[in-house]
Amino acid sequence: MKGRGSIALLLIAAAILLRPWDRGGSAGAEASRHLGGRVVRAVDGDTLEVALDGGATETVRLIGVDTPETVKPDTPVQCFGPRASAFEHRAVEGRRVRLLTGVEPRDFYGRLLAYVWVEGRPRGRFLEAELLRRGLARTLTFHPNDRFAPRFEEIEQKAARAGKGLWNAC
Repeated sequence: MKGRGSIALLLIAAAILLRPWDRGGSAGAEASRHLGGRVVRAVDGDTLEVALDGGATETVRLIGVDTPETVKPDTPVQCFGPRASAFEHRAVEGRRVRLLTGVEPRDFYGRLLAYVWVEGRPRGRFLEAELLRRGLARTLTFHPNDRFAPRFEEIEQKAARAGKGLWNAC
C-alpha cells in the first residue's frame, strides 16, 4: 500500500509541474505587475531606463521584441539599429509609461522584463507593437513571457510583407 501512495503523489506532482501554461490567462496575470513611471533615457531600441513611481530607477528590457544592436559590447552596429534607437529616443524619453512585468520578471542581466505602453492618446501606444509595425524590430519570444506572442508575430509578418523598415533595408 505504501508504494501505491508514493506513486500517486509522484503522479500528482508531475501533473502539476508539467501542465501547460496559460498564454495570457490567470497564471500570467497573477505573476505580472502593473507599474508606472517616466522614461529617463532610451538605452537602445529595446532597453529603457525608467524612474518608477515610488523612486526606484530600473533598466527595462522590452518583452517580445529584439531591435538591431547599437550599443552591445563587442558587437558591431547592426543594419537599421541606429534608426530603431533614434525612434525609441524620440518616442519615449521623458514620457510617462505603464509597464506590465513578465511572468518571469527579470532576465539574466537583472533587467526588469516588461511590456510598455507610452501614455498619451486615449489608450496610449503599445511600444513593442509600434516597433514591429514600423519594421524596427523582430519578434523574440521566451516562454513564459509570451502573452502577446501571437499578436506580435502577426504584426511582424504584416510589416515584412509590406517591406517596412529593416525588412526592406537589411
